[in-house]
Amino acid sequence: MSTLNQVLEDALQLSSEQQVMLIKILQKRQHETRRAEIAIDAQQTLADFHTGKFRHQSAQDVITALRQSLNEPEK
Repeated sequence: MSTLNQVLEDALQLSSEQQVMLIKILQKRQHETRRAEIAIDAQQTLADFHTGKFRHQSAQDVITALRQSLNEPEK
């Protein structure tokens, strides 16, 4: 397996155009990975909701709870 330093050294050997292309490919793959993680989390959250793990709340109640949590000191 390559180390990060080896990968960076190899990337520096690429032309400028190829370096830009590599950056775009890495960013796209990172976005795809994050989207997949978000989708899995959303599916789990919906499943939890449907099994009754969460209670129904109005949007105003949720906003109030979020604001209160932002104002609480960190533990």
